[in-house]
Amino acid sequence: MSTATQQQATLVLEDGSSFPGFVFGAPVSFAGEVVFQTGMVGYPEALTDPSYCGQVLVLTYPLVGNYGVPDTSAVDPMGLSKWLESSKIWAGGLVVGEVCGEPSHWSSVSTLHQWLLGEGVPGIHGIDTRSLTKKIREHGSLLGKIVVEGGEDPPLSDPNKVNLVDRVSIKEPRVYNPEGDVRIMAVDCGLKYNQIRCLVKRGAKVTLVPWNHVLDPAQYDGLFLSNGPGDPQMCKQTVEQLRSVLASGTKPIFGICLGHQLLSVAAGCSTYKMKYGNRGHNQPCVHEGTGRCFITSQNHGFAVDAASLPQEWAPLFTNKNDNSNEGIVHRTLPFFSVQFHPEHAAGPEDLESLFDLFLDLARQSGRGVTRENWDMPSIINSHLAYTPLPDVPQADVGRVPNKVLILGSGGLSIGQAGEFDYSGSQAIKAMKEEGIESVLINPNIATVQTSKGLADKVYFLPITASYVEQVIKSERPDGVLLTFGGQTALNCGVELERAGVWAKYGVRVLGTPVTSIVQSEDRKMFAEVVASVGERVAPSAAVYSVEEALEAAERIGYPVLARAAYALGGLGSGFADTPQELAKLATSAFAHSNQLIIDKSLKGWKEVEYEVVRDAFDNCITVCNMENVDPLGIHTGESFVVAPSQTLTNREYNLLRSTALAVIRRLGVVGECNIQYALNPTSEEYYIIEVNARLSRSSALASKATGYPLAYVAAKLALGKALPDLTNSVTASTTACFEPSLDYCVVKVPRWDLSKFNRVSTKIGSSMKSVGEVMGIGRSFEEALQKALRMVDETTSGFDPYCSEADENELQQPTDKRMLVLAAALKKGWDVEQLYNLTKIDKWFLYKMKNITDMYDKLESLVDEELTEAVLQRAKQLGFSDKQIGNAVQCTDLAVRALREKHNIMPTVKQVDTVSAEWPAATNYLYLTYNGNTHDLAFPPGATLVIGSGVYRIGSSVEFDWCAVQCLRTLRKLGHRTIMVNYNPETVSTDYDMCDRLYFDEVSFEVVMDIYNLENPKGVILSMGGQLPNNIALDLHRQKARILGTSPESIDGAENRFKFSRMLDRIGISQPQWKELTNLKSAQAFCEEVGFPCLVRPSYVLSGAAMNVAHSPQDLETYLNQAAAVSKEHPVVISKFILEAKEIDVDAVAADGELVCMAVSEHVENAGVHSGDATLVTPPQDLNSETLAKITSICAAIARALEVNGPFNMQLIAKDNHLKVIETNLRVSRSFPFVSKTLDFDFVACATKVIVGEKVAATDVLRGCGRVGVKVPQFSFSRLAGADVMLGVEMASTGEVACFGENRYEAYLKSMISTGFVIPQRSILLSIGSYKHKNELLPAVRTLAQMGYKLYASLGTADYYSTHGIQC
Repeated sequence: MSTATQQQATLVLEDGSSFPGFVFGAPVSFAGEVVFQTGMVGYPEALTDPSYCGQVLVLTYPLVGNYGVPDTSAVDPMGLSKWLESSKIWAGGLVVGEVCGEPSHWSSVSTLHQWLLGEGVPGIHGIDTRSLTKKIREHGSLLGKIVVEGGEDPPLSDPNKVNLVDRVSIKEPRVYNPEGDVRIMAVDCGLKYNQIRCLVKRGAKVTLVPWNHVLDPAQYDGLFLSNGPGDPQMCKQTVEQLRSVLASGTKPIFGICLGHQLLSVAAGCSTYKMKYGNRGHNQPCVHEGTGRCFITSQNHGFAVDAASLPQEWAPLFTNKNDNSNEGIVHRTLPFFSVQFHPEHAAGPEDLESLFDLFLDLARQSGRGVTRENWDMPSIINSHLAYTPLPDVPQADVGRVPNKVLILGSGGLSIGQAGEFDYSGSQAIKAMKEEGIESVLINPNIATVQTSKGLADKVYFLPITASYVEQVIKSERPDGVLLTFGGQTALNCGVELERAGVWAKYGVRVLGTPVTSIVQSEDRKMFAEVVASVGERVAPSAAVYSVEEALEAAERIGYPVLARAAYALGGLGSGFADTPQELAKLATSAFAHSNQLIIDKSLKGWKEVEYEVVRDAFDNCITVCNMENVDPLGIHTGESFVVAPSQTLTNREYNLLRSTALAVIRRLGVVGECNIQYALNPTSEEYYIIEVNARLSRSSALASKATGYPLAYVAAKLALGKALPDLTNSVTASTTACFEPSLDYCVVKVPRWDLSKFNRVSTKIGSSMKSVGEVMGIGRSFEEALQKALRMVDETTSGFDPYCSEADENELQQPTDKRMLVLAAALKKGWDVEQLYNLTKIDKWFLYKMKNITDMYDKLESLVDEELTEAVLQRAKQLGFSDKQIGNAVQCTDLAVRALREKHNIMPTVKQVDTVSAEWPAATNYLYLTYNGNTHDLAFPPGATLVIGSGVYRIGSSVEFDWCAVQCLRTLRKLGHRTIMVNYNPETVSTDYDMCDRLYFDEVSFEVVMDIYNLENPKGVILSMGGQLPNNIALDLHRQKARILGTSPESIDGAENRFKFSRMLDRIGISQPQWKELTNLKSAQAFCEEVGFPCLVRPSYVLSGAAMNVAHSPQDLETYLNQAAAVSKEHPVVISKFILEAKEIDVDAVAADGELVCMAVSEHVENAGVHSGDATLVTPPQDLNSETLAKITSICAAIARALEVNGPFNMQLIAKDNHLKVIETNLRVSRSFPFVSKTLDFDFVACATKVIVGEKVAATDVLRGCGRVGVKVPQFSFSRLAGADVMLGVEMASTGEVACFGENRYEAYLKSMISTGFVIPQRSILLSIGSYKHKNELLPAVRTLAQMGYKLYASLGTADYYSTHGIQC
């Protein structure tokens, strides 16, 4: 809601503190007890829960009212409200962070504001509800009042001192379902309607009676005691009635919440007022008899003292977090009660079956069954015990292994990226804690998990069945983890299972059984599993030929989705509207898999995902639910995703949650997995899309979105640990068997680099093309979205309407730029309804995006006026950056910053704590927000700030994360407090236990400067995060930030192409002829003088962005325009491109300009292939001592000239024994992990020591430690239809692998196999370009022919080799 015209109000607490905000609902004041509730859905149910009578309800989730309010007059067949829990709102007032003015849901008929207004209930929004929750947590329950500006100021009032039950209870008995077969008398102490529904749908006749009704056992078969508000000691009449029933009767009694407390008091227990009560949907309750833990919904401020239980009663459930009593049971009579709400609404449905148990007892009572000893604890044990069904695969948790083999995921590719470095690292950490030896196989040398000090042994080998078996033979592990290395590890594990290898060597598959994996991967088997629990997948068929595919599509009906089984990231999938389209798709898909799935198309439906965790004892929870902003039809890896879901009602949320638990239990998953749904946007109809029975990309996202370490917990569960016995690592005091409650919003945005590939379609769909992703955290959707858009591309200012043109086609057929096209359309005034019809993006999201473009209009209208404090504050709350505001009002970002400082509009620092501030956090996982008033923590000065590498993109990937993590580890070893700033959910560096404080936020000048000013660190380390931190070095330096390591002036001297080239000339180091671009004419003259080809190079760019080789004047003009666009503020340089030269990479560390250590890597390919796409060999095999000495002297001269103090990287070209320098980067490079691990010397640790001023002796590691390493690029061309596979000066690879050998040939072959290269068995096709290359390859081709290969060749190649006696 707009705050501009709203009436102000204040929440005043009894301790004198106050929280100013704005009124919504009724503009009246109210006084009562202030309580908080941590549920993320279910506000209509909560407000109508009579237990909130007399209370001011604070909702910790900041975005409230998103799905509106359903028809409150609608009733069910019993005459009860269809959607609500009573006939009116009972809460006296509502406190929220943000209230939604434009809700979106098919069932919505009004807004939350309209409903509250109609019921005369005040609401206040614009409150920092996290700060308020912390206050209540620390001080205990507080009285308070909402005081409306200009309205009355009521005195504080304690509702617990009056009989609230009398206020909320019915006055006359009522009967529901009079034809029921069992008579239940329900005592209404403030009953929720769903309790009646739960009894009636099980066939009961329910007589609802007032709280003080005389209880006559002759009138019922079972007695039910409802929930209600206030202190149980106020209900003396009910207690007396219960005492008399307990003394004389033996008929079953079941109590809930207040009913539990009343039964306990009648039995002789005492009760007490809790510090702040338990209110929410994620309270973990352990059943005393079975030890199983269930997630429950709760709303109470009083509790039963379990120590006061009489001898004949026993505790039934205990809260696993605070150890408070959650239920009692009589040892011999059929009496039991629970503190939680098994009828849920809102909340989880895990224990609704207690109604079955109660009614079973009541039916026996109705038939006259009597027993001397009912042995109720045993009856309930039998009801709740986990008995595995015969067809559910069982995990092998018999004994703890001594040595565990972990399969990694190999090189980073589209669909399988850095998230598996994070999950594998967590698994290794879990093994270490348990004292279990770990053996890792992973050829991805750039990963953190392959570092020294993590796994006990690392094999840099291909993840193929034959290599894995060799390792098993050598290492003899007794356990293996298959679910931490993506689809690569999973497929390899399944292959080894089918070949009997695990059984042959006595290796147990830990965690999820292979049978479960196969059932989830094979679409036909999966559909059968889903059907067995009464659920359904979208109509589909598994086919094995193009003909079968066409037949299946005819049966299902077009349009259909075709996708390959056992494939990652939607490889080989797509939508088909016609048989012709399907035939084409199927032909392509069968290249990747022998099974193809034909699904009914549900394009336009909502896509929702739940992350599920289950242990071997059937404790099962959902950790995070996520909603795709994009509708179904776009691969979830390509989608904008929000967590938690924003447009699902409580019914939808928990319907899908319960389904998830049922399906995962039936599959027998032990560890972590995810389940994806298609949800109809106009009803509660849904289909299950798939289950990934392993950790996935979304597992990493969910871990970072919630703070719950899924991979770590999954590894512990794979060892046979029980989930309730594990601790929540964020609070360090509560159990890991709970479902995180969030008090912020997270938006994930994918990163595409499609511009790097010629002829690749920019359309996005069911097959994944993105190379990375980012996650923005905020306390409003707009804030999180705009952060994420800047994170994914630092040149984008946010939800910017000026980056793209409004275009109907691009909205209907989405491209990688669709969100920015949407911004342009909204800015042009396109209607939300029209945009919904084009995009099928839920209107809630579209209205939120419109808030941003409306603010653009507001800011742009202020060009001639001063930017007011209120408008500036609102713009910041909507996620606008200083630069974005500056562009709109036509001033600089520094001017906006100065205005912010003048008005004290500064970000607040909030913690991600998994529990919405209900418990204190032991970790410091932080983000910045403008939707808050107070910081969550203090800022002791003197830490060291390390800046991470940001989004994974082509050119900056996991290798820079390795550098950042090694830097953090080294600093910690040296006794430094560390702070990390990064925003990539796939990384190890954004794991909150890697550093003392993690800021999951933007790596931009504005944000880093804000953090710097708050934290006052010793200094900032920029050189470990690749290009991104280097780009803000000068800006930070100009604002007097202390930069550790090489000075920003020196960084500029290397990054600025003109300055660097001039410096090389000055110190007499050879370089290709060059010229700074001033205009096209002089550029053309230079190229004609030195001769084409020439290289166009912008400044301050990574992975050769906009770097191109111009072969003609036309090329030159095109490339200069591109480079000028990329490098607006910095010069573009043109240099002579030298053909057929050898390229050499140098990674080095210098201290105060003096060389400390260096590594030299040779490129296998000639210069002209970007170093990130080249094959690298170290130690160098073809360079003689003289050349190495020359390289060393050049390196030392440049280090001195630039006064390098830390890491740097240099590229040279060699031709005819002449060396020329191409460029130098004063930061770590992509090859730092490769040279560090190959040469067995940690270059990053060395550089870190230098940066912080430690004395480091010069070390000669150039010649290595007796092995050769070969680094090979990992390409993802198969995922990019139409991509040109020719390599050039702009990088195209998505990852890398490296293997070792006694010589380069052994290492190279292993590396090639690691990228998926398969050694041909029978025949080879040759197509070789120039005569020179044909001649060079002649000996190799002759060898292939002698080895018996059948050779095929293109025409020219065949002619050449035939004339040399080789048959083609």
